[in-house]
Amino acid sequence: MGRPGGSSRVLIIDFGGQYAHLIARRVREAERWSQIASPAEARGLLGGVDAIILSGGPSSVWESDHDSIALEAVESGKPVLGICYGHQLLAKVLGGRVGPSPRPEFGSTRVRVLDDRGLLRGFPREVEVWMSHNDAVLEAPPGARVLATSEGSPVAAFEYRGRVYGVQWHPEVSHSWGGMLLLDNFLSIAGVPRDWRPEDLVGSLVEYIREVVGSGIAVAAVSGGVDSTVAALLARRALGDRLIPVFIDHGLHPEGEVEWVSRALSRLGIPPRIVDASDRFFSELRGVVDPEEKRRVIGRVYGEVLREEAERLGAQFLVQGTIYPDVIESGARPGADTIKTHHNVGGLPERLGLTLVEPLRWFYKDEVRRIGKMLGLSSELVEKKPIPGPGLAVRVEGEVTRDKVRIARAADRIVREEIEGAGLHRGLWQYFAVLTSSRATGVKGDRRVYGYVVAVRVVESVDAMTARASRLPWVVLERIASRITGEIPEVTRVVYDITSKPPATIEWE
Repeated sequence: MGRPGGSSRVLIIDFGGQYAHLIARRVREAERWSQIASPAEARGLLGGVDAIILSGGPSSVWESDHDSIALEAVESGKPVLGICYGHQLLAKVLGGRVGPSPRPEFGSTRVRVLDDRGLLRGFPREVEVWMSHNDAVLEAPPGARVLATSEGSPVAAFEYRGRVYGVQWHPEVSHSWGGMLLLDNFLSIAGVPRDWRPEDLVGSLVEYIREVVGSGIAVAAVSGGVDSTVAALLARRALGDRLIPVFIDHGLHPEGEVEWVSRALSRLGIPPRIVDASDRFFSELRGVVDPEEKRRVIGRVYGEVLREEAERLGAQFLVQGTIYPDVIESGARPGADTIKTHHNVGGLPERLGLTLVEPLRWFYKDEVRRIGKMLGLSSELVEKKPIPGPGLAVRVEGEVTRDKVRIARAADRIVREEIEGAGLHRGLWQYFAVLTSSRATGVKGDRRVYGYVVAVRVVESVDAMTARASRLPWVVLERIASRITGEIPEVTRVVYDITSKPPATIEWE
Protein backbone atom coordinates (compact mmCIF):
# COMPACT_ATOMS: atom_id res chain seq x y z
CA MET A 1 0.00 0.00 0.00
CA GLY A 2 1.32 3.41 -0.91
CA ARG A 3 0.63 6.54 1.06
CA PRO A 4 -2.56 8.15 -0.32
CA GLY A 5 -3.46 11.76 0.19
CA GLY A 6 -1.50 14.59 1.75
CA SER A 7 2.16 15.46 1.89
CA SER A 8 2.70 15.96 5.63
CA ARG A 9 4.49 13.24 7.54
CA VAL A 10 5.11 12.54 11.21
CA LEU A 11 7.88 10.02 11.90
CA ILE A 12 7.37 7.77 14.92
CA ILE A 13 10.56 6.05 16.04
CA ASP A 14 9.50 2.73 17.51
CA PHE A 15 11.57 1.54 20.48
CA GLY A 16 9.45 -1.57 20.98
CA GLY A 17 6.80 -0.11 23.27
CA GLN A 18 3.27 -1.52 23.29
CA TYR A 19 1.75 1.73 22.08
CA ALA A 20 3.93 2.82 19.13
CA HIS A 21 1.26 2.07 16.56
CA LEU A 22 -1.40 3.59 18.79
CA ILE A 23 0.58 6.84 18.61
CA ALA A 24 0.51 6.55 14.82
CA ARG A 25 -3.22 6.04 14.86
CA ARG A 26 -3.81 9.03 17.11
CA VAL A 27 -1.76 11.15 14.72
CA ARG A 28 -3.97 9.95 11.87
CA GLU A 29 -7.05 10.82 13.93
CA ALA A 30 -5.59 14.30 14.17
CA GLU A 31 -5.64 14.30 10.34
CA ARG A 32 -1.88 14.00 9.84
CA TRP A 33 -0.12 11.14 8.08
CA SER A 34 2.27 9.12 10.23
CA GLN A 35 5.07 6.72 9.40
CA ILE A 36 6.58 4.21 11.83
CA ALA A 37 10.24 3.20 11.68
CA SER A 38 12.72 1.29 13.78
CA PRO A 39 15.71 3.28 15.11
CA ALA A 40 17.87 1.89 12.27
CA GLU A 41 15.28 2.72 9.60
CA ALA A 42 14.70 6.21 11.01
CA ARG A 43 18.21 7.43 10.23
CA GLY A 44 17.46 7.72 6.55
CA LEU A 45 14.11 9.44 7.08
CA LEU A 46 14.79 12.29 9.51
CA GLY A 47 15.36 14.90 6.82
CA GLY A 48 12.08 14.31 5.01
CA VAL A 49 9.57 14.62 7.82
CA ASP A 50 7.71 17.46 9.53
CA ALA A 51 7.90 16.20 13.12
CA ILE A 52 9.35 13.30 15.11
CA ILE A 53 7.87 11.32 18.00
CA LEU A 54 9.96 8.93 20.12
CA SER A 55 7.83 6.06 21.42
CA GLY A 56 7.86 4.20 24.69
CA GLY A 57 9.81 0.98 25.13
CA PRO A 58 10.23 -1.99 27.50
CA SER A 59 13.88 -1.27 28.39
CA SER A 60 15.65 1.19 30.66
CA VAL A 61 17.45 4.07 28.96
CA TRP A 62 20.58 2.88 30.79
CA GLU A 63 20.38 -0.51 29.08
CA SER A 64 19.75 0.76 25.56
CA ASP A 65 21.87 1.92 22.65
CA HIS A 66 19.38 4.50 21.40
CA ASP A 67 21.23 7.64 22.49
CA SER A 68 22.60 8.30 19.01
CA ILE A 69 19.24 8.25 17.21
CA ALA A 70 17.71 10.48 19.89
CA LEU A 71 20.56 12.98 19.41
CA GLU A 72 20.14 12.81 15.64
CA ALA A 73 16.43 13.55 16.05
CA VAL A 74 17.22 16.61 18.20
CA GLU A 75 19.95 17.79 15.83
CA SER A 76 17.72 17.37 12.76
CA GLY A 77 16.06 20.68 13.59
CA LYS A 78 12.62 19.08 13.49
CA PRO A 79 10.17 19.37 16.40
CA VAL A 80 10.53 16.31 18.64
CA LEU A 81 8.19 14.77 21.23
CA GLY A 82 9.34 11.95 23.52
CA ILE A 83 6.77 9.72 25.24
CA CYS A 84 7.59 7.61 28.34
CA TYR A 85 10.87 5.87 27.37
CA GLY A 86 11.31 8.50 24.64
CA HIS A 87 10.83 11.23 27.26
CA GLN A 88 13.53 9.71 29.46
CA LEU A 89 15.84 9.20 26.49
CA LEU A 90 15.57 12.85 25.44
CA ALA A 91 16.20 14.00 29.01
CA LYS A 92 19.27 11.76 29.22
CA VAL A 93 20.92 12.89 25.96
CA LEU A 94 20.17 16.56 26.74
CA GLY A 95 21.92 16.36 30.13
CA GLY A 96 19.04 15.69 32.50
CA ARG A 97 19.09 13.07 35.25
CA VAL A 98 17.18 9.82 34.83
CA GLY A 99 16.98 7.15 37.53
CA PRO A 100 14.66 4.83 39.46
CA SER A 101 11.36 6.49 40.20
CA PRO A 102 10.68 7.37 43.85
CA ARG A 103 7.28 5.76 43.22
CA PRO A 104 6.85 3.65 40.04
CA GLU A 105 3.54 4.46 38.41
CA PHE A 106 1.28 2.04 36.56
CA GLY A 107 -2.21 2.80 35.35
CA SER A 108 -4.21 5.90 36.24
CA THR A 109 -1.96 8.59 37.79
CA ARG A 110 -2.63 12.16 38.92
CA VAL A 111 -0.34 14.79 37.35
CA ARG A 112 0.02 18.41 38.43
CA VAL A 113 0.39 20.88 35.54
CA LEU A 114 2.89 23.67 36.24
CA ASP A 115 2.80 25.43 32.87
CA ASP A 116 -0.27 25.31 30.63
CA ARG A 117 1.29 27.08 27.67
CA GLY A 118 2.43 25.38 24.46
CA LEU A 119 2.32 21.59 24.77
CA LEU A 120 -0.15 21.60 27.68
CA ARG A 121 -2.28 24.49 26.44
CA GLY A 122 -5.86 23.95 27.56
CA PHE A 123 -4.94 21.62 30.45
CA PRO A 124 -6.35 22.19 33.96
CA ARG A 125 -4.01 22.26 36.96
CA GLU A 126 -4.53 18.57 37.76
CA VAL A 127 -5.33 15.70 35.39
CA GLU A 128 -5.58 11.90 35.47
CA VAL A 129 -3.27 10.27 32.93
CA TRP A 130 -2.01 6.77 32.09
CA MET A 131 1.52 5.87 33.20
CA SER A 132 3.63 2.71 33.01
CA HIS A 133 7.22 3.19 34.23
CA ASN A 134 9.85 2.22 36.78
CA ASP A 135 12.42 4.90 35.86
CA ALA A 136 11.70 8.64 35.82
CA VAL A 137 13.27 11.96 34.87
CA LEU A 138 14.51 13.23 38.23
CA GLU A 139 16.06 16.48 36.98
CA ALA A 140 15.25 18.31 33.75
CA PRO A 141 18.00 19.02 31.18
CA PRO A 142 19.82 22.35 31.68
CA GLY A 143 17.78 25.13 30.09
CA ALA A 144 14.56 23.10 30.00
CA ARG A 145 11.23 24.14 31.55
CA VAL A 146 9.36 21.65 33.72
CA LEU A 147 5.75 21.55 32.55
CA ALA A 148 4.22 18.94 34.87
CA THR A 149 5.06 16.74 37.85
CA SER A 150 3.65 13.74 39.75
CA GLU A 151 4.55 11.76 42.87
CA GLY A 152 6.64 9.28 40.92
CA SER A 153 7.83 11.64 38.16
CA PRO A 154 9.48 14.83 39.40
CA VAL A 155 9.73 15.89 35.74
CA ALA A 156 6.58 14.44 34.22
CA ALA A 157 6.81 16.79 31.22
CA PHE A 158 9.38 19.29 29.96
CA GLU A 159 10.04 21.68 27.08
CA TYR A 160 13.50 22.42 25.67
CA ARG A 161 14.15 25.47 23.47
CA GLY A 162 10.58 25.57 22.14
CA ARG A 163 11.16 22.57 19.89
CA VAL A 164 11.86 19.47 21.99
CA TYR A 165 9.24 18.09 24.40
CA GLY A 166 8.95 15.09 26.69
CA VAL A 167 6.03 13.57 28.62
CA GLN A 168 6.26 10.64 31.01
CA TRP A 169 2.65 9.57 30.50
CA HIS A 170 1.00 8.03 27.46
CA PRO A 171 -1.20 10.67 25.77
CA GLU A 172 -2.00 8.16 23.01
CA VAL A 173 -4.10 5.88 25.25
CA SER A 174 -7.77 6.64 25.73
CA HIS A 175 -7.53 6.81 29.53
CA SER A 176 -5.15 9.81 29.57
CA TRP A 177 -7.00 13.09 30.03
CA GLY A 178 -6.43 15.41 27.09
CA GLY A 179 -4.28 12.96 25.14
CA MET A 180 -5.51 14.09 21.74
CA LEU A 181 -5.28 17.71 22.89
CA LEU A 182 -1.62 17.25 23.83
CA LEU A 183 -0.76 15.54 20.53
CA ASP A 184 -2.66 18.16 18.55
CA ASN A 185 -0.85 20.92 20.47
CA PHE A 186 2.49 19.36 19.54
CA LEU A 187 1.55 18.90 15.87
CA SER A 188 0.27 22.48 15.72
CA ILE A 189 3.47 23.80 17.32
CA ALA A 190 5.36 21.75 14.72
CA GLY A 191 3.29 23.33 11.95
CA VAL A 192 2.12 19.98 10.53
CA PRO A 193 -0.89 20.64 8.27
CA ARG A 194 -4.14 18.66 8.54
CA ASP A 195 -4.08 16.92 5.18
CA TRP A 196 -4.77 13.25 5.91
CA ARG A 197 -8.29 11.87 5.34
CA PRO A 198 -9.37 8.29 6.12
CA GLU A 199 -11.94 8.09 3.30
CA ASP A 200 -9.35 6.52 0.99
CA LEU A 201 -8.74 3.53 3.24
CA VAL A 202 -11.22 1.06 1.77
CA GLY A 203 -10.11 1.59 -1.82
CA SER A 204 -6.44 1.36 -0.85
CA LEU A 205 -6.94 -1.85 1.12
CA VAL A 206 -8.89 -3.50 -1.69
CA GLU A 207 -6.18 -2.54 -4.18
CA TYR A 208 -3.49 -3.88 -1.84
CA ILE A 209 -5.20 -7.29 -1.69
CA ARG A 210 -5.70 -7.34 -5.44
CA GLU A 211 -2.02 -6.58 -6.06
CA VAL A 212 -0.76 -9.21 -3.61
CA VAL A 213 -3.04 -12.06 -4.71
CA GLY A 214 -3.05 -11.27 -8.42
CA SER A 215 -4.87 -14.04 -10.28
CA GLY A 216 -4.51 -16.52 -7.40
CA ILE A 217 -7.07 -18.10 -5.08
CA ALA A 218 -7.27 -17.15 -1.40
CA VAL A 219 -8.92 -18.66 1.65
CA ALA A 220 -10.09 -16.29 4.38
CA ALA A 221 -9.87 -17.51 7.96
CA VAL A 222 -13.16 -16.20 9.40
CA SER A 223 -14.38 -16.31 12.98
CA GLY A 224 -17.47 -14.10 12.89
CA GLY A 225 -15.62 -11.29 14.64
CA VAL A 226 -15.48 -7.87 13.07
CA ASP A 227 -11.77 -8.16 12.19
CA SER A 228 -11.95 -11.34 10.11
CA THR A 229 -15.32 -10.32 8.66
CA VAL A 230 -14.01 -6.96 7.45
CA ALA A 231 -10.86 -8.60 6.05
CA ALA A 232 -13.00 -11.16 4.19
CA LEU A 233 -15.32 -8.48 2.80
CA LEU A 234 -12.35 -6.44 1.57
CA ALA A 235 -10.92 -9.57 -0.05
CA ARG A 236 -14.27 -10.44 -1.64
CA ARG A 237 -14.34 -6.95 -3.20
CA ALA A 238 -10.82 -7.49 -4.50
CA LEU A 239 -11.07 -11.12 -5.60
CA GLY A 240 -14.72 -12.02 -6.09
CA ASP A 241 -15.30 -15.77 -6.11
CA ARG A 242 -11.54 -16.39 -5.83
CA LEU A 243 -11.98 -15.67 -2.10
CA ILE A 244 -13.23 -18.70 -0.11
CA PRO A 245 -14.13 -18.10 3.58
CA VAL A 246 -13.23 -20.96 5.93
CA PHE A 247 -14.46 -21.30 9.53
CA ILE A 248 -12.60 -23.81 11.69
CA ASP A 249 -14.65 -25.25 14.53
CA HIS A 250 -12.05 -26.11 17.16
CA GLY A 251 -14.66 -27.02 19.76
CA LEU A 252 -13.66 -24.05 21.92
CA HIS A 253 -16.28 -21.51 20.82
CA PRO A 254 -18.88 -19.96 23.13
CA GLU A 255 -22.35 -21.48 23.09
CA GLY A 256 -24.19 -21.04 19.77
CA GLU A 257 -21.25 -19.26 18.12
CA VAL A 258 -20.74 -21.65 15.18
CA GLU A 259 -24.38 -21.46 14.10
CA TRP A 260 -24.52 -17.68 14.56
CA VAL A 261 -21.39 -17.13 12.46
CA SER A 262 -22.64 -19.32 9.65
CA ARG A 263 -25.93 -17.40 9.43
CA ALA A 264 -24.37 -13.94 9.75
CA LEU A 265 -21.67 -14.45 7.11
CA SER A 266 -24.09 -16.12 4.70
CA ARG A 267 -26.31 -13.03 4.88
CA LEU A 268 -23.29 -10.94 3.89
CA GLY A 269 -22.64 -13.04 0.80
CA ILE A 270 -19.55 -14.75 2.21
CA PRO A 271 -20.92 -18.12 3.40
CA PRO A 272 -18.13 -20.00 5.17
CA ARG A 273 -17.01 -23.60 4.73
CA ILE A 274 -17.37 -25.10 8.24
CA VAL A 275 -14.53 -27.46 9.13
CA ASP A 276 -15.12 -29.49 12.32
CA ALA A 277 -11.67 -30.19 13.77
CA SER A 278 -12.65 -30.28 17.45
CA ASP A 279 -11.44 -33.84 18.10
CA ARG A 280 -8.04 -32.95 16.71
CA PHE A 281 -7.69 -29.85 18.88
CA PHE A 282 -8.69 -31.56 22.12
CA SER A 283 -6.34 -34.44 21.37
CA GLU A 284 -3.39 -32.09 20.82
CA LEU A 285 -4.23 -30.07 23.97
CA ARG A 286 -4.22 -33.13 26.23
CA GLY A 287 -1.79 -32.59 29.12
CA VAL A 288 -0.86 -29.01 28.06
CA VAL A 289 -1.10 -26.55 30.97
CA ASP A 290 1.24 -23.65 30.13
CA PRO A 291 -0.74 -20.71 28.62
CA GLU A 292 1.83 -19.93 25.94
CA GLU A 293 2.15 -23.58 24.98
CA LYS A 294 -1.64 -23.83 24.69
CA ARG A 295 -1.65 -20.89 22.31
CA ARG A 296 1.19 -22.37 20.28
CA VAL A 297 -0.56 -25.74 20.02
CA ILE A 298 -3.81 -24.10 18.91
CA GLY A 299 -1.93 -21.92 16.42
CA ARG A 300 -0.08 -24.92 15.01
CA VAL A 301 -3.17 -27.10 14.64
CA TYR A 302 -5.18 -24.17 13.30
CA GLY A 303 -2.49 -23.61 10.67
CA GLU A 304 -2.33 -27.28 9.77
CA VAL A 305 -6.09 -27.51 9.28
CA LEU A 306 -6.11 -24.30 7.23
CA ARG A 307 -3.25 -25.54 5.05
CA GLU A 308 -4.99 -28.85 4.40
CA GLU A 309 -8.23 -27.08 3.52
CA ALA A 310 -6.41 -24.62 1.26
CA GLU A 311 -4.72 -27.51 -0.56
CA ARG A 312 -8.10 -29.11 -1.19
CA LEU A 313 -9.36 -25.80 -2.60
CA GLY A 314 -6.25 -25.05 -4.65
CA ALA A 315 -5.57 -21.79 -2.74
CA GLN A 316 -2.15 -20.15 -2.46
CA PHE A 317 -3.05 -17.21 -0.19
CA LEU A 318 -4.49 -16.84 3.30
CA VAL A 319 -6.45 -13.69 4.24
CA GLN A 320 -6.52 -13.03 7.99
CA GLY A 321 -8.12 -10.37 10.17
CA THR A 322 -4.93 -9.80 12.17
CA ILE A 323 -5.00 -6.39 13.86
CA TYR A 324 -2.25 -4.51 15.62
CA PRO A 325 -2.96 -5.56 19.24
CA ASP A 326 -2.41 -9.16 18.03
CA VAL A 327 0.92 -8.17 16.48
CA ILE A 328 2.24 -6.09 19.36
CA GLU A 329 1.34 -8.61 22.07
CA SER A 330 3.06 -11.36 20.09
CA GLY A 331 6.31 -9.39 20.03
CA ALA A 332 6.40 -9.37 16.25
CA ARG A 333 8.65 -6.26 16.08
CA PRO A 334 12.31 -5.84 17.02
CA GLY A 335 12.62 -4.77 20.66
CA ALA A 336 9.05 -5.65 21.61
CA ASP A 337 8.39 -8.02 24.48
CA THR A 338 6.19 -11.06 23.82
CA ILE A 339 3.12 -10.72 26.02
CA LYS A 340 0.92 -13.41 24.48
CA THR A 341 1.26 -15.48 21.31
CA HIS A 342 -1.78 -14.99 19.12
CA HIS A 343 -2.77 -17.96 16.99
CA ASN A 344 -2.90 -15.79 13.87
CA VAL A 345 0.51 -14.17 14.42
CA GLY A 346 3.15 -15.97 16.42
CA GLY A 347 1.38 -19.30 16.68
CA LEU A 348 1.06 -20.34 13.05
CA PRO A 349 3.54 -22.90 11.71
CA GLU A 350 6.54 -21.38 9.96
CA ARG A 351 6.01 -23.56 6.87
CA LEU A 352 2.38 -22.73 6.33
CA GLY A 353 2.72 -23.02 2.57
CA LEU A 354 0.44 -20.03 2.05
CA THR A 355 1.22 -16.37 1.48
CA LEU A 356 -0.35 -14.32 4.27
CA VAL A 357 -2.53 -11.34 3.34
CA GLU A 358 -3.28 -9.17 6.38
CA PRO A 359 -4.90 -5.91 5.25
CA LEU A 360 -5.79 -4.83 8.81
CA ARG A 361 -2.44 -5.65 10.42
CA TRP A 362 -1.67 -2.07 11.55
CA PHE A 363 -5.20 -1.04 12.52
CA TYR A 364 -6.98 -1.00 15.86
CA LYS A 365 -10.41 -2.39 16.65
CA ASP A 366 -12.28 0.90 16.55
CA GLU A 367 -10.68 1.72 13.17
CA VAL A 368 -11.72 -1.68 11.84
CA ARG A 369 -15.24 -1.02 13.05
CA ARG A 370 -15.29 2.28 11.17
CA ILE A 371 -14.12 0.50 8.01
CA GLY A 372 -16.83 -2.10 8.60
CA LYS A 373 -19.46 0.63 8.70
CA MET A 374 -18.10 1.99 5.42
CA LEU A 375 -18.53 -1.50 3.96
CA GLY A 376 -22.16 -1.59 5.10
CA LEU A 377 -21.92 -3.99 8.06
CA SER A 378 -24.88 -4.03 10.42
CA SER A 379 -24.42 -2.60 13.91
CA GLU A 380 -24.84 -6.15 15.27
CA LEU A 381 -21.68 -7.24 13.45
CA VAL A 382 -19.74 -4.01 13.81
CA GLU A 383 -20.25 -3.95 17.58
CA LYS A 384 -19.83 -7.70 18.14
CA LYS A 385 -17.71 -8.28 21.22
CA PRO A 386 -14.26 -9.73 20.54
CA ILE A 387 -13.72 -13.44 21.12
CA PRO A 388 -10.07 -14.56 21.29
CA GLY A 389 -8.87 -16.77 18.45
CA PRO A 390 -8.14 -19.69 20.80
CA GLY A 391 -11.69 -19.34 22.12
CA LEU A 392 -12.45 -20.68 25.58
CA ALA A 393 -9.01 -22.32 25.79
CA VAL A 394 -7.66 -19.03 27.15
CA ARG A 395 -10.57 -18.84 29.58
CA VAL A 396 -9.83 -22.25 31.09
CA GLU A 397 -6.79 -22.28 33.35
CA GLY A 398 -4.62 -25.38 33.17
CA GLU A 399 -5.33 -28.33 30.90
CA VAL A 400 -8.20 -27.85 28.45
CA THR A 401 -10.73 -30.70 28.45
CA ARG A 402 -14.20 -31.04 26.98
CA ASP A 403 -15.67 -31.13 30.49
CA LYS A 404 -13.91 -27.94 31.60
CA VAL A 405 -14.91 -26.19 28.36
CA ARG A 406 -18.51 -27.26 29.06
CA ILE A 407 -18.36 -25.53 32.47
CA ALA A 408 -16.67 -22.42 31.07
CA ARG A 409 -19.23 -22.26 28.24
CA ALA A 410 -22.15 -22.44 30.67
CA ALA A 411 -20.67 -19.73 32.92
CA ASP A 412 -19.90 -17.54 29.91
CA ARG A 413 -23.50 -17.87 28.68
CA ILE A 414 -24.83 -16.74 32.06
CA VAL A 415 -22.53 -13.69 32.12
CA ARG A 416 -23.65 -12.71 28.62
CA GLU A 417 -27.34 -13.23 29.35
CA GLU A 418 -27.30 -11.15 32.53
CA ILE A 419 -25.26 -8.25 31.12
CA GLU A 420 -27.20 -8.09 27.87
CA GLY A 421 -30.49 -8.56 29.70
CA ALA A 422 -29.64 -5.54 31.87
CA GLY A 423 -28.85 -3.49 28.74
CA LEU A 424 -25.25 -2.88 29.83
CA HIS A 425 -23.46 -4.48 26.89
CA ARG A 426 -23.35 -1.48 24.55
CA GLY A 427 -20.88 0.41 26.72
CA LEU A 428 -18.59 -2.56 27.33
CA TRP A 429 -15.62 -3.92 25.40
CA GLN A 430 -15.76 -7.53 26.60
CA TYR A 431 -17.55 -9.56 29.25
CA PHE A 432 -16.91 -13.22 29.95
CA ALA A 433 -16.23 -15.91 32.56
CA VAL A 434 -12.94 -17.67 33.33
CA LEU A 435 -12.80 -21.16 34.79
CA THR A 436 -9.82 -20.84 37.12
CA SER A 437 -7.65 -23.70 38.33
CA SER A 438 -8.48 -22.73 41.93
CA ARG A 439 -10.93 -24.68 44.06
CA ALA A 440 -12.92 -23.50 47.06
CA THR A 441 -15.11 -25.02 49.72
CA GLY A 442 -18.83 -24.34 49.47
CA VAL A 443 -22.16 -25.50 50.84
CA LYS A 444 -24.94 -26.77 48.56
CA GLY A 445 -28.04 -28.47 49.92
CA ASP A 446 -26.60 -28.44 53.45
CA ARG A 447 -23.64 -30.48 52.25
CA ARG A 448 -20.00 -29.49 51.93
CA VAL A 449 -18.77 -29.33 48.36
CA TYR A 450 -15.34 -28.53 46.96
CA GLY A 451 -15.63 -26.98 43.52
CA TYR A 452 -14.24 -24.60 40.95
CA VAL A 453 -13.80 -20.85 41.30
CA VAL A 454 -15.11 -18.85 38.32
CA ALA A 455 -13.78 -15.34 37.68
CA VAL A 456 -15.95 -12.80 35.89
CA ARG A 457 -14.11 -10.28 33.69
CA VAL A 458 -15.91 -7.19 32.34
CA VAL A 459 -13.89 -4.35 30.83
CA GLU A 460 -14.30 -1.02 29.09
CA SER A 461 -11.88 -0.05 26.33
CA VAL A 462 -11.57 1.69 22.98
CA ASP A 463 -8.76 -0.21 21.29
CA ALA A 464 -7.81 -3.19 23.52
CA MET A 465 -4.40 -1.67 24.25
CA THR A 466 -5.63 -0.37 27.61
CA ALA A 467 -8.75 -1.31 29.57
CA ARG A 468 -10.56 -0.62 32.83
CA ALA A 469 -12.68 -3.03 34.82
CA SER A 470 -16.30 -1.96 34.55
CA ARG A 471 -18.12 -0.88 37.71
CA LEU A 472 -21.14 -3.09 37.14
CA PRO A 473 -24.25 -2.58 39.29
CA TRP A 474 -23.98 -4.78 42.36
CA VAL A 475 -27.37 -6.38 41.70
CA VAL A 476 -26.13 -7.64 38.31
CA LEU A 477 -22.99 -9.14 39.85
CA GLU A 478 -25.11 -10.83 42.51
CA ARG A 479 -27.41 -12.36 39.87
CA ILE A 480 -24.41 -13.62 37.89
CA ALA A 481 -22.86 -15.23 40.97
CA SER A 482 -26.18 -16.74 42.07
CA ARG A 483 -26.90 -18.25 38.67
CA ILE A 484 -23.39 -19.63 38.08
CA THR A 485 -23.21 -21.34 41.46
CA GLY A 486 -26.84 -22.46 41.24
CA GLU A 487 -26.89 -23.73 37.67
CA ILE A 488 -23.40 -25.24 37.45
CA PRO A 489 -22.92 -27.92 40.12
CA GLU A 490 -19.13 -27.97 39.76
CA VAL A 491 -18.76 -24.27 40.74
CA THR A 492 -18.79 -23.10 44.37
CA ARG A 493 -17.50 -19.55 44.15
CA VAL A 494 -17.55 -16.54 41.80
CA VAL A 495 -15.08 -13.63 41.98
CA TYR A 496 -14.94 -10.35 40.02
CA ASP A 497 -11.67 -9.26 38.40
CA ILE A 498 -11.12 -5.50 38.89
CA THR A 499 -7.57 -5.30 37.44
CA SER A 500 -6.89 -2.75 34.69
CA LYS A 501 -4.77 -3.31 31.56
CA PRO A 502 -1.90 -2.73 32.15
CA PRO A 503 -0.67 -4.36 34.36
CA ALA A 504 -3.05 -7.21 33.47
CA THR A 505 -4.14 -8.28 30.00
CA ILE A 506 -7.83 -8.49 29.11
CA GLU A 507 -7.83 -12.28 28.81
CA TRP A 508 -6.38 -14.31 31.65
CA GLU A 509 -4.15 -16.49 29.46
